Amino acid sequence: MVTSKGVGLAVPDWPTTFGYNMFLFPISKWVGGVFFEHTHRLVASTVGFLTIILAIWIWRVDSRKWMRVFGLVSLGAVVLQGVLGGLRVTMLKDEIGIFHACLAQAFLGLLVFIGIATSRTWENPPRLTSGWLPIVTTALIYVQLALGATMRHQHRDLAITDFPAAYGQIIPDTSPQALAAINLQRDKLALSDVSAGQIWLQLVHRFFA
Repeated sequence: MVTSKGVGLAVPDWPTTFGYNMFLFPISKWVGGVFFEHTHRLVASTVGFLTIILAIWIWRVDSRKWMRVFGLVSLGAVVLQGVLGGLRVTMLKDEIGIFHACLAQAFLGLLVFIGIATSRTWENPPRLTSGWLPIVTTALIYVQLALGATMRHQHRDLAITDFPAAYGQIIPDTSPQALAAINLQRDKLALSDVSAGQIWLQLVHRFFA
């Protein structure tokens, strides 16, 4: 929601919020884009705090070494996620935003796995016949999310402006001459210029979808 509304930099500093301690920022100042970005930070902090509790709980009650490792990995992931979010604000690099978005999905998947591994279902697993299909499907979904995050944080989610064709073709021409014509057409629509790589990125994203 923060990125979609274009308010990722509504709060220009980190870890403070307009110079305030993040947790003491006056509610009266939660207006406009600041509301979304600041709320995002508070929710993220809450998730981080709960992950600390989760890691401690796993170490106290679960004797499985691999589960303890996963507990520590989840803690490390949420700390890294918070740092990446802060660096995205202070360094203004889209590449950090892409990694930040991808790590968020991986972290969610890790928490889901921990939830399953600590449930009764793990002790008495149902008989499955689908083999590798769930793993392959999950991997493809993650690749699709990563492609989408890359497009979104490059601010070129409309690198291709028509559908189901791509600039009137199944496979678009991205030669220098064709690209110049495409960008001229985009200028008339008040859209930013795109590169051949960005067009192909969206084409691959469509293919995976």
